Amino acid sequence: MMTVTEKVAYLKGLVEGLDFDKDDKETKVIKAVLDVLEDLALTVSDLDDEMALVTEQLDAVDEDLADLEEIFYDECDDCDDCDCDCDDCCDCDEDMYEVECPNCGEMIYFDEEIILDGQAECPACGETLEFDCECECDCCEGDEE
Repeated sequence: MMTVTEKVAYLKGLVEGLDFDKDDKETKVIKAVLDVLEDLALTVSDLDDEMALVTEQLDAVDEDLADLEEIFYDECDDCDDCDCDCDDCCDCDEDMYEVECPNCGEMIYFDEEIILDGQAECPACGETLEFDCECECDCCEGDEE
């Protein structure tokens, strides 16, 4: 399949092969239109190259972000999709609590220790989230003063 620049070059060759009178008004218009098409084709080609570069960089950033999320959250998103031995990277037995940030709506996962601390910061927007302990054990009695 020909690129846009190749198609414009082909059209220019066809027009030159027709031996039009160079001083004819129609010939001047056709050549001007071909010059504009050539400029547009070069611009499209440059945009394609830039888009490929941006896409490549975005893919690299996405991979880096996935690595950072795994390190930051220190767990796999879903142990069923994980290629590792869950005992090595995931604490699948630990209870995780899903909380929606009232400020930004981000779903955040906290372990019991953070919930018992009574507050945490939303990693998405920085909002301080406060938790009320509703258990009937002695773990939170000192927090109610």
